Amino acid sequence: MTTRRTFTLAGLASLLGAAAAIPLARSAGKPGATFEVTKTDAEWRKILSPQAYHVLRQHGTEYAFSSPLDKVYAPGRYDCAGCALPLFSSATKFDSGTGWPSFWKPLDNAIGTTEDTSFFMKRVEVHCRRCGGHLGHVFDDGPPPTRLRYCMNGVSLAFVPEPKPS
Repeated sequence: MTTRRTFTLAGLASLLGAAAAIPLARSAGKPGATFEVTKTDAEWRKILSPQAYHVLRQHGTEYAFSSPLDKVYAPGRYDCAGCALPLFSSATKFDSGTGWPSFWKPLDNAIGTTEDTSFFMKRVEVHCRRCGGHLGHVFDDGPPPTRLRYCMNGVSLAFVPEPKPS
């Protein structure tokens, strides 16, 4: 027998499923913000893979454990895949177990943040300060010394290995 509770829960599940299927069509960074690197939508689509475009320009999220960068711990740095701005040092990377590359601190003057209230949640979105590309989110459950976890989409990053000594 269908109860009011079952009907309500099924309705809520349907609404949440439909909301999750709609790609976010927000502009990168703060609405109305200007960035040093700007391109038209067509230019971004031309230089980025479809998945990188979805994450960086439409605030999408890649599947957990899908990025090869999640398990890269070689010395180097992580740059923005959209504009090549250095964002994170490998010295601040850690295994958060979440399935996304995680860092406890960005490089100086590398990122910007905005409040993200999508999907009925309140989070802090991280974006590239130079091109406004969506990188991921920052949470307060990271390791010392900052206690922050910058949970980044691997597709929004490009790993640049540290040069080997000659």
